[in-house]
Amino acid sequence: MGQMKNMSFEEAMKRLQEIVQKLEAGEAGLDESIKLFEEGAALSSVCYGKLQKAEQKITELSKIDGKTETTDEQ
Repeated sequence: MGQMKNMSFEEAMKRLQEIVQKLEAGEAGLDESIKLFEEGAALSSVCYGKLQKAEQKITELSKIDGKTETTDEQ
């Protein structure tokens, strides 16, 4: 999973889509399907974490921007 954390959000989503397509197509055997599912779950977690960080940053920037506007109005 360490390598996954270094992936961009877009790379992780692309790989996750590939896994979903492969699983939905039924191309993989049981063992491979389990491995793909595990990889998909890990990628999903990485994507969720990246989205949370982005949301937090946007919230922080919005607060800073709001303070700037209030200061400018005075």
